[in-house]
Amino acid sequence: MQDIADALGYSKNAVSLALRNRPEIPYATREKIRQKAEEMGYQTNPVVSRLMAELRSSQTPKFQAKLALINANENRNALDHHPTIPAYVRGCERRAFQLGYSFDRFWLHDPEFSAKRVLQILDARNIRGIVVVGLMGQNQLPKSYIPVWDAIPTVVTGVRTRQPALSYACVDHHHLALRAVERVVSRGYKRPALIVDQSIDDLVQGRFSAGFMVGQKLLAKKNRIDPFLEYKKAKKDPSLFKAWMDKNKPDAVLTLYNSIHTWLVEMGFKIPEDIAFAQLERRPSHPDMAGMNQHNDVAGEAAVEMVISQINNNEQGIPDFPRATLIGATWQDGATIRS
Repeated sequence: MQDIADALGYSKNAVSLALRNRPEIPYATREKIRQKAEEMGYQTNPVVSRLMAELRSSQTPKFQAKLALINANENRNALDHHPTIPAYVRGCERRAFQLGYSFDRFWLHDPEFSAKRVLQILDARNIRGIVVVGLMGQNQLPKSYIPVWDAIPTVVTGVRTRQPALSYACVDHHHLALRAVERVVSRGYKRPALIVDQSIDDLVQGRFSAGFMVGQKLLAKKNRIDPFLEYKKAKKDPSLFKAWMDKNKPDAVLTLYNSIHTWLVEMGFKIPEDIAFAQLERRPSHPDMAGMNQHNDVAGEAAVEMVISQINNNEQGIPDFPRATLIGATWQDGATIRS
């Protein structure tokens, strides 16, 4: 730690706090210190961390430095090839490395897997914690795997699960939508619109539309627009979207889908002269677009911290009161909204 501190000009205490992701150190500083730590090959000794936890609980130490990263997506390769999921993975692996752990990867939908088989593998490899990544389109894990979640500390990234409800880390979708509305209104737009599919809003228990509607309190009632929640239908029948645009005449669009930008251009709109376009999940593939950075990598980091905390506190079983870590999204400017 002292070497990292000397290299960056910070105190050893600041480096220690940053590597533990403590909020008293600014996010930008934490990132700078983390990057330097990785460059210099810094790695926490998991044996020491685990020993201290075992001493506090007066139990026999069971040292380990392995976690399971379970891909819950239907795509076997989603951890590496997906518009969103790899960001969570980067955060998970980065934080695990910093804390002295590494991951073994598994695919939840592997036809050769069963709950019994997974438990056997985890036990054989001395894996004592699980992070679930990539659950999309639904927020329920297969019921057949309940024995796994009940036996091994498990944290989910991205969404809140139901039946069973597990602890999770994800972006604060309500805050994200609210902040996006506030940003476009601050630029002088008076009729912002939300475009997401109903299935996605349902996945996050309506927090996209709820945050958007709370944000609309900033607007005159005549300028408030109901969200457009038929994106999947509009992909098959574009006239649905055109009719909605003609009826509501928004001057700013907030959406998850880059294809909406294409639709607007095809309809003859100039962006941002005629209408603003802002992404609710700003991606590196479109750095010119304005929108919200969800910091999904930070959600991945938080999930790792949560599951290691469960391990160190000897917690197991499906929790009676699942815990949530919500990550605040931040606005980033782009060419698709006026300055």
